[in-house]
Amino acid sequence: MTKIVLLDGYSLGLCDLSPIEALGELTNYEFTTPDQIVERCRDAEVIIANKTIISRATMEALPKLRLIAVAATGMNNVDLDAARELGIEVRNAVGYSTHSVAEATLCYALASLRHTPYFDRYVKDGRYAASERMFCFDYPVGQLHGANWGIIGLGTIGREVARLAKSFGCNVAYTSISGVTREERYQQMSLDELLEWSDVLSIHSPLNERTRNLIGRAELRKMRRSALIINVARGGIIDEEALAEALNKGTIAGAALDVFSHEPLRHSPLYELDDPNKLLASPHTAWQSDKSLKRLIKCITENIRTFFEEGVE
Repeated sequence: MTKIVLLDGYSLGLCDLSPIEALGELTNYEFTTPDQIVERCRDAEVIIANKTIISRATMEALPKLRLIAVAATGMNNVDLDAARELGIEVRNAVGYSTHSVAEATLCYALASLRHTPYFDRYVKDGRYAASERMFCFDYPVGQLHGANWGIIGLGTIGREVARLAKSFGCNVAYTSISGVTREERYQQMSLDELLEWSDVLSIHSPLNERTRNLIGRAELRKMRRSALIINVARGGIIDEEALAEALNKGTIAGAALDVFSHEPLRHSPLYELDDPNKLLASPHTAWQSDKSLKRLIKCITENIRTFFEEGVE
């Protein structure tokens, strides 16, 4: 029976794992540290991992390993060059969270522009009840209709965000970090042009050598002072120290982050903003709608099943 090891089961929430269990002998570890991987996977033919780092040394120590099923779309947790050299197949889950992440992106934009968290607290902490005024103008309320929405990375998620932004009446443009030029319904700009043009800028690119610290001090200074930047892709694409500085100086108006350079985010200048209301933050939740989690299990199951059906060596 095929031995399958899930290294970070917590990342799948309360999903039903029975479809995977039907494919072999599944051992589920809620969390695995780097020094535990080899011992736990010594007899494994298949490893399932979401964020657990699978290094060259780890793969070299696991001669029975044939497949790494990444429980995510991004594969930056696996040394892909080493896997290729060692003949280990790596398969990721594609498209399972497109709608969840795109909807979250719109949610962050609306909540940030309308300062929803602030006004919610204003009512619930008693300030509204104590006020003599019917309205509160502590923060200006923005709207999406008529706004310029710039997208970094017009892949599957980026296109869905573009479609949703268009439906809200936004003007949409994008830049391609890969340098690939395609026929698209949206205007393509250089990164510098997009930074200067955008009222809302959302990031949907993978983290790689081209995108690490893509948005730093110089880039933030090119943005409008009224602009909002949203990152639901990968931490490390925005220089967090530069972002905190830009928010404190008023270089840009606000930011919404679902991903961070280190997760969990333990120490960061983002925790020490002069005005915390300029930042809307969530703990990497954009992808994890209930429907996305079910689709993720289906993707993982299919990746394992088809690997063995194809007889990949």
